[in-house]
Amino acid sequence: MRLPNSRRQFLRLSSLAMAIPLMPFPPTEQAKVSIAPNGQMSIQQAIDTIISHIPGGKLDTTVDTFKSSDPGQALRGIVSTFLATTAVIKEAIAKHANLIITHEPTFYNHLDETDWLQQDPVYLYKRKLLEDNHIVVWRFHDYWHRHRPDGILHGFLQKMNWLSYLDPQQENTCIIPPTPLPKLARTFKKKLELDRCFYIGDPRLSCSRIGILPGAWGRGPHIELLQKDIDVLVIGETAEWETAEYVRDAAEAGMKKGLIVLGHAMSEEPGMAYVLDWLKDVLPGVPAWHIPAHDPFVGV
Repeated sequence: MRLPNSRRQFLRLSSLAMAIPLMPFPPTEQAKVSIAPNGQMSIQQAIDTIISHIPGGKLDTTVDTFKSSDPGQALRGIVSTFLATTAVIKEAIAKHANLIITHEPTFYNHLDETDWLQQDPVYLYKRKLLEDNHIVVWRFHDYWHRHRPDGILHGFLQKMNWLSYLDPQQENTCIIPPTPLPKLARTFKKKLELDRCFYIGDPRLSCSRIGILPGAWGRGPHIELLQKDIDVLVIGETAEWETAEYVRDAAEAGMKKGLIVLGHAMSEEPGMAYVLDWLKDVLPGVPAWHIPAHDPFVGV
């Protein structure tokens, strides 16, 4: 899906952000956890604590809001996921967790607007499942990308075992031993446990400088990074007439550029799995699980 300007502008702002040192929160402000009157932390208090660990603090405008149920209830357990699908919700219920932290929308549009769904049976089923079981869904999108390092990118590189390859001089870029484009695509498919993976470009292309933009950044950030000194761009998804066609034309013109498409869900799921490790320090002792949403597509 298309993303808001805040994320589309990330690459333009990254050089400024990297140049300004991020001041840590004072320990008392960062680590303080409020406790509900019954001696248990509420879901709202847990989310406030999470946000206190993100550089810059609370956002005035964000899609990172509660999507269901009552955040004032006591926190029993947390599930992280790329997407709060009905299947993920059912697994969370089985684990007696009552907070789902999702990266993407719950109700089929970026802002989770539901006015147009009030009579829709799919929406009503999902909403009833959440409310009947007192499941709070909270989106962790804008804040997780503002974390330093970016939570999605860090989890992706951790899954690939590529953290040591990250180029300190260029945002979202790794430098690896030279690898042919098809072999590199197969490496992503194996390490990320993908059912499918696509590439565009000359199969003889040797890839060493790899641009990485998991998810759906859109043609602007995609092409901006391709215009820099990289051999191949690795992304979650794109419209076929945008970045995909740009790279195909570049390859046809003899330019050494390639594209690898992993799928949106599968490219960002590792970043939401990393949430689990991160929460061990932020909310120590709280039961937590990662439940993958899985690739929504089935090949034939």
